[in-house]
Amino acid sequence: WRPGIESHIRPITPDLLMTPSDQGDVDLDVDFAADRGNWTGKLDFLLSCIGYCVGLGNVWRFPYRAYTNGGGAFLVPYFLMLAICGIPLFFLELSLGQFSSLGPLAVWKISPLFKGAGAAMLLIVGLVAIYYNMIIAYVLFYLFASLTSNLPWEHCGNWWNTDLCLEHRGSKGGNGALPLNLTSTVSPSEEYWSRYVLHIQGSQGIGSPGEIRWNLCLCLLLAWVIVFLCILKGVKSSGKVVYFTATFPYLILLMLLVRGVTLPGAWKGIQFYLTPQFHHLLSSKVWIEAALQIFYSLGVGFGGLLTFASYNTFHQNIYRDTFIVTLGNAVTSILAGFAIFSVLGYMSQELGVPVDQVAKAGPGLAFVVYPQAMTMLPLSPFWSFLFFFMLLTLGLDSQFAFLETIVTAVTDEFPYYLRPKKAVFSGLICVAMYLMGLVLTTDGGMYWLVLLDDYSASFGLMVVVITTCLAVTRVYGIQRFCRDIHMMLGFKPGLYFRACWLFLSPATLLALLVYSIVKYQPSEYGSYRFPAWAELLGILMGLLSCLMIPAGMLVAVLREEGSLWERLQQASRPAMDWGPSLEENRTGMYVATLAGSQSPKPLMVHMRKYGGITSFENTAIEVDREIAEEEESMM
Repeated sequence: WRPGIESHIRPITPDLLMTPSDQGDVDLDVDFAADRGNWTGKLDFLLSCIGYCVGLGNVWRFPYRAYTNGGGAFLVPYFLMLAICGIPLFFLELSLGQFSSLGPLAVWKISPLFKGAGAAMLLIVGLVAIYYNMIIAYVLFYLFASLTSNLPWEHCGNWWNTDLCLEHRGSKGGNGALPLNLTSTVSPSEEYWSRYVLHIQGSQGIGSPGEIRWNLCLCLLLAWVIVFLCILKGVKSSGKVVYFTATFPYLILLMLLVRGVTLPGAWKGIQFYLTPQFHHLLSSKVWIEAALQIFYSLGVGFGGLLTFASYNTFHQNIYRDTFIVTLGNAVTSILAGFAIFSVLGYMSQELGVPVDQVAKAGPGLAFVVYPQAMTMLPLSPFWSFLFFFMLLTLGLDSQFAFLETIVTAVTDEFPYYLRPKKAVFSGLICVAMYLMGLVLTTDGGMYWLVLLDDYSASFGLMVVVITTCLAVTRVYGIQRFCRDIHMMLGFKPGLYFRACWLFLSPATLLALLVYSIVKYQPSEYGSYRFPAWAELLGILMGLLSCLMIPAGMLVAVLREEGSLWERLQQASRPAMDWGPSLEENRTGMYVATLAGSQSPKPLMVHMRKYGGITSFENTAIEVDREIAEEEESMM
């Protein structure tokens, strides 16, 4: 410093303290620890969230649930549950991730007593990732099969067909009624799916899955290779891939919608899909179905949202992003319903049967009904390829989120060992999951897939989300959490969010949990009933994720000292270094309490005087006062 030089200095606001709107087009890397990584563009996060939430369920689950639960009337409970559960829980998870810049395990510095909830998230997302990629493998199988002049499931007479196979197309009489009994026949597309793709006749059941299908095995390998290459550099690579995988499905969906509504009989399907049947609203089942659809379609509780938000800048406007993604997801589901049911209406007219006889939920819609409908269209291989390419892009970005969640959570726990080798670690995870998924490529692999689908993310996921909601609002404290959001976004959440977090969301999820237990039904696939040991295995799979929570509590309590009550109190308080990850963002009670801080003295004072076990919120004020007094005495 030289006298007079201050006249040439203008006050500069550091980039780290600016909001995204202040920063303009500045490189987002400045707001992050260099070794963890971050989004490289402003749209990366938003598109990743859209790609994660808008998945296969929007195409094969929502339209079916809508028409079986009152058609257009279903939209009333659907949007109500979106407001009560979807939007608040979505915002809660994003806020946790962005404020701390930590993954699903390390984020529990907020209250170490509940770290088991993070472990439960990882177990659930790991099981889901294994079978979800198998569905992507099926999609790849059909994608390659569509690269032909005639679709292989168009006609009977192949080696996999049986005597029951009937080409329904063009078999209706002049009065529009089928001369044959459809219930005693099977369509070529259904036999292609079950007897050729799955080769399910080679299995005696879930206990004897049979041989590995080499073509499915290779498709699964390709699916894992694609996923690995896209997450190779973490969010820096997957954040760029989603520019394609999150936007291209909309283009294809629009093409399928335009093609669908121009088909004869399309209005018949759309009318069936949306005709309001308001008497359904008197049934509790409809409200439960709406809540379940919202819960699963937004992907709350899987840790993907938390992981994505952890790579954001500290002042990213996630409040705005929450409404864009949640409402966009709902609109996409409704739009997909129009595209699907317009084609099913055409199919219904061609076959001369009611729409409800051709409409199915789940994989049956994607791999049996819709492929059959494609054979009725001119240029059928082209439309089939487009449909399965859409499913591929819809599925991939959800799978990116699952893998990124696992990798981020573990590397945040062991940053010094794993972050420099993140690519290698990601590769090992992919190889391990591919090997675990090989049982799904056997003749009886579909039985295992159904078991995983029914139990891996059922009641266990609800328990995890309820625990998270209660831990943040009741144990950490709703006022403290709202103050953290205020520090991050510049405003506190309003009464709507606070009411949902404290009462409405946990109460709704608890009702869902009780309903799912009371109305429990054993798994089945077609006419196959799962044996008792398989049911027990599925229930244990769901219980294991729940048991992670008390196990985590036990470990946290044992690490503390004192009586049981003192240990519980100490374990439930935020860790010493809880808060924003960068010192520049730590203001108020978080000032200079970051391990490795450039000004470590406050942390030393805190540790020496309070031992790190007293209430963090109260002592931070004392520490600040003590430092101020020391500085005044030095002056």
